Amino acid sequence: MNLRTFATLALFTLTYVAITPAQEAPKPTELTIESIYAEGGITGRPPESVQWSPDGTKVSFVQRDDSGESGELYFVDVTSGAKPAVLVAKEKLLEMRPPTSGKSDDRAKDNRERYSVAAYHWAPDSKHILFDAQGSLWLYSLDTRTAVMLAAGEGGLGDPKFNPKGDRVAFIRDHNLWVTPLQGKLKALTKSEKDSQILNGEVDWVYAEELDVRSNYFWSPNGKEIVFLQANEQPVPTYPITDYIPTHPSVDSEKYPKAGDANPEVQLAVVNSDGGKTKFVNLPNTEDAYIPRFGWVRDGLMYAFVLNRAQAKLQLYFIEPNTGHSQVVLTETSDAWVEVNDHFKFIEDGKRLLWTSWRDGHTHIYLYDVDKNSAMSPLKLESQLTKGDWDVLALDAVDEKKGLVYFSSTQEDQRQRQLYSVSLAGGEIQRISKDHGVHTADYAPSTSYYVDNYSALTTPPSLSLCGLDGKCSAFWSAREVKEYALLAPQFVDLKADDGTVLHGVLILPTEGPAIVKGKVPLINNPYGGPGVQTIMDSWHTVDLFDQYMAKRGYAILKVDNRGMSGRGEKFAAAIAHHMCELPLQDQLAAVQQVLKQFPQLDAERLGWWGWSYGGTMTAWALEHSDMFKVGVSVAPVTDWHNYDSIYTERYMGLPKDNAADYKRTSVTENATQIHGRLLIVHGTSDDNVHLQNSMQFMNALINNGIPFDVQIYPRKTHAISGSKTRIHLFHRIQKQFDDVLIPNTHATSTP
Repeated sequence: MNLRTFATLALFTLTYVAITPAQEAPKPTELTIESIYAEGGITGRPPESVQWSPDGTKVSFVQRDDSGESGELYFVDVTSGAKPAVLVAKEKLLEMRPPTSGKSDDRAKDNRERYSVAAYHWAPDSKHILFDAQGSLWLYSLDTRTAVMLAAGEGGLGDPKFNPKGDRVAFIRDHNLWVTPLQGKLKALTKSEKDSQILNGEVDWVYAEELDVRSNYFWSPNGKEIVFLQANEQPVPTYPITDYIPTHPSVDSEKYPKAGDANPEVQLAVVNSDGGKTKFVNLPNTEDAYIPRFGWVRDGLMYAFVLNRAQAKLQLYFIEPNTGHSQVVLTETSDAWVEVNDHFKFIEDGKRLLWTSWRDGHTHIYLYDVDKNSAMSPLKLESQLTKGDWDVLALDAVDEKKGLVYFSSTQEDQRQRQLYSVSLAGGEIQRISKDHGVHTADYAPSTSYYVDNYSALTTPPSLSLCGLDGKCSAFWSAREVKEYALLAPQFVDLKADDGTVLHGVLILPTEGPAIVKGKVPLINNPYGGPGVQTIMDSWHTVDLFDQYMAKRGYAILKVDNRGMSGRGEKFAAAIAHHMCELPLQDQLAAVQQVLKQFPQLDAERLGWWGWSYGGTMTAWALEHSDMFKVGVSVAPVTDWHNYDSIYTERYMGLPKDNAADYKRTSVTENATQIHGRLLIVHGTSDDNVHLQNSMQFMNALINNGIPFDVQIYPRKTHAISGSKTRIHLFHRIQKQFDDVLIPNTHATSTP
């Protein structure tokens, strides 16, 4: 579940400045919620859709103004090393932009940002760019600086892709797969009705959200065929998302499988790119299973992952498209669950496979050989390229000529992400990145250069063009705002009851209205859920609202409990069937230790808040502990029956087989008492964690005679986004803590 996605969107950060008493500094600029959540934020909008041109000579990116309404396409020329220059001016982009649809909620915008959907695509010749302008496809020539519309669809076009030669474009419209030449007529390759529940090559909600699927069709290397996934959503239940603002409310029915519900029925198919009859692939073991990844090994040979519903067994199939014959060539199993990701790669024209697995307890890279005499034979393990008590976080690139694999890992520190290379022949691992912190790399096609997205706990984000020697030149940096003189956060290591080290970060203020007689109230603000690592040597570990509250005199604690990611299988798998229970156990242990280590903290004035899974944790904590006087639960899952099938069943199993676990870990079922004052926050258009969760929870609180506070945001999704909305929300959160944790004081700030 990407519950963390929109919690992350809530964060805007800036430069930390530690000032010693000996320094004379100007009076800091006041940090306000209004300045934090103004359009563009304090640090400015980072570049979007950073991409390499296919020839590897340019890095391109979209840079928007603070409002986000307009922008320009920029590029950095690798050969000259020049500063960013405009590649396509905003006037040209505006010419290709259709009139706004007037959609009343934020779902379309949020989903685009949430799933990192690119708005432009390089042609293979590196001389043309395809713009996906909200449903219209435009082909732009860099030589003539003119654009030609290829297709329009009233917002219904999506996922456009050039064929390998670059003379045709495929896309999805009205649930069907279409192809158009750069000059010629459109052709539909599939024939589902417009209002059909059959999706041809289109990604549905649950696959996008929980399996990180971004596309469900792929051109063959020679461009003659397209393999696609067909999904039948007819069996999937619908959830009504209501817009309450019009006089006559409208309802959008979302296809959303909850735990135990029917999932989309999926099957793999191949169609000739010139049209013709669709050929379906006979993959065994796909009934009530998932096909999360598929594509081409090479011409004449496809691959597909089949993941069973329990998500404990993943099989890699090879498929002959002409005959439809399929064969399992690799099987991955786990006593917990098998992680599905994009960290695998066929190399040397499909003769070898780089594969990642945590089969030895940590995620590492394995090299397999494909049988040269019979491709349908089981793959042969050649070697394990990485090994140790650390995790590979990404398989970044491969240089086949040099025989090098580039990857990111936590090899030197569980809280850092550094870049490395290792030979396909094995041997010593070489570090590439230089500075401590978190590096995310995007390598050029030639792997001679890479774009480094870098930050550290007290170093703001930057994007740099780097060589393999680690020398970098920044082409974008966040705005420096040292005048705010923010407090320096500190890493803290704590221990779970079984001795497991838990990483955390603490901001400890020395002044502010919340400090009374030298005692500092503490707000616990964890995420807590699986699939996420929040405590890293990264700029985004501590957000600007944390700093705002610290300026008011609140200490802020964030800790990664067992069950979260980035530290191997044992650490992650501990949460299975113990959602909320195990995280709370670790969080309470962490808070108790911090109270002992820092005696200025006031154990009588503790608060807790969180968003999404963190919101679930907040409600659970106030139900099961009397330590906390106040909590804010934003967009919480309050009963795991309400959340989607793939995420929930991965960690809890099917409801019919684990009824006691579902009941025991339900926030709603446990709503018999709340220790402290609780604020529940939700958006009415939340298509991820439905408003139903908070409604059920509030109903249970009412039936048990328990008072609570509530804040509803009409038309807002899981992100609760928008400048005015965020300003209102975070003032409301501040007020909740001020009212309870500052003695004899009421909120000093109102929306």
